[in-house]
Amino acid sequence: MGDRVTVEPPQTAYHWAGESEWYRLGAIDKAANVVRLCSGLPHAAVLDVGAGEGSFLSRLAQLGFGERHTAIDVSPTGIEAIRSRKLPSLVECRRFDGEHIPYADAQFDLAILSHVVEHVEHPRKLLYEAARVARHVFVEVPLEHNLRLPRDFVRDDLGHINAYTATSVRRLLQSCDLEVLEQIVVNRSRATYAYHGDRLAGLKYWSKELALRAAPRLATAIWTYHSALVCRSPSR
Repeated sequence: MGDRVTVEPPQTAYHWAGESEWYRLGAIDKAANVVRLCSGLPHAAVLDVGAGEGSFLSRLAQLGFGERHTAIDVSPTGIEAIRSRKLPSLVECRRFDGEHIPYADAQFDLAILSHVVEHVEHPRKLLYEAARVARHVFVEVPLEHNLRLPRDFVRDDLGHINAYTATSVRRLLQSCDLEVLEQIVVNRSRATYAYHGDRLAGLKYWSKELALRAAPRLATAIWTYHSALVCRSPSR
């Protein structure tokens, strides 16, 4: 029998017509965090888990981060979009079921889950799998468990079903026997605030940026930031 694959629900299917500027801007931020935390670690063989439509992987390739890239995602349209980029460093791009990573133990230097864990029904299952196939694991999530989080859960187009604080995502990784080597909390780039044409984009960016620098605990209790962590897999 072949690999079990979860059918992609129509409401969460990807519909990309070329590269979206929003995904491109987000990829710049995400890749910068990977380079910042992982440049000093082995990263010749990189696995992008939940690779979406490939903007992030394309940005890593542009930066020369990683020699051999492998991408997996639950979406068939996402896989098609990544393959259409024809990245020279792309070894393989395949669909998976969102839980079981179809590769051998310790096959990769680094597994990256950038803005993936907040979407996953069973995050520990996926994290254990990432730790199994890679020597180091990078995770980035939005810190949405703050004062702005609604009391009641309602599904939306973002598909976020898990909300984290900087502490809770750290504890999640540690509960999967991952050793956290470094963690950062960052604001989105100013370009992402300006993307929607908001005249107050600059003010919003600098208000959050200065608050994060001056009082990080208070800032993350009020607003959503991003946290990135790099971990060592067990027995590596």
